[in-house]
Amino acid sequence: MSLKVLDIEELQATLRRFASERDWEQFHSPKNLAMAMSVECSELVELFQWLSEEQSAHLDAKKRAAAAEEIADVQIYLARLADQLDIDIPEAVESKIALNAQKYPANQVRGSAEKYRKS
Repeated sequence: MSLKVLDIEELQATLRRFASERDWEQFHSPKNLAMAMSVECSELVELFQWLSEEQSAHLDAKKRAAAAEEIADVQIYLARLADQLDIDIPEAVESKIALNAQKYPANQVRGSAEKYRKS
């Protein structure tokens, strides 16, 4: 399986087979997958703990490889969770981007990290 262009359905099928071959589907409830993903997100965050902005933008090879592994773990659990909940990730992302475009109009939030709230 080549994932240079991420085919989410192919990824989900691969992960479904992987879990099935190991009899892990019994453990892959939405709750457990969400919790596991949270742990992996925390492991990713931990790599950046105490780094300056500059250091975080220029990781050494060892930290970069560790970040790649944690990002992959997060993606794997996210794909499994969406599969279990029958959520189409591209459709959900497209919908959320459209919602964010309405919620955060560029002309009103440009250059600001503050959460935009309509008055």
